[in-house]
Amino acid sequence: ALAGFRRWLAAPVRVGGGAMPRKGKGAGKEPAGPATAAGPVVAAGAGCVRVTVRAKPGSRCSAITDVTAEAVGVAIAAPPSEGEANAELCRYLSKVLEVKKSEVTLEKGGKSRDKVVKILIPMTPDEILEKLKKEASS
Repeated sequence: ALAGFRRWLAAPVRVGGGAMPRKGKGAGKEPAGPATAAGPVVAAGAGCVRVTVRAKPGSRCSAITDVTAEAVGVAIAAPPSEGEANAELCRYLSKVLEVKKSEVTLEKGGKSRDKVVKILIPMTPDEILEKLKKEASS
């Protein structure tokens, strides 16, 4: 019995080649999340729209820097401390989109550069995206 155990210990370790397929991170899978598939501005239902924002706090002035397929780049003229940049982001987006400050709320990303802002007005994502692109080009 001891000889069989020693043979088992000395046996080479088999790598791959098994009958079952390997599990791993699938490279062919679709990207997760509807925001990446539909762009940075998506309808959230019930008259709401979500905007994915890439914040750049500490800038000289607040401005929309770029609009990509993943997020809207926003430079924020406030330091990233104690929620100042988040408040300035909501204030600036309300000014650009011509809505009340209370209708623009931070939904996710309070301590991250990648944020999701919820706009509580019945506008289409295309209308909001058009306003953001117009502001980015000016």
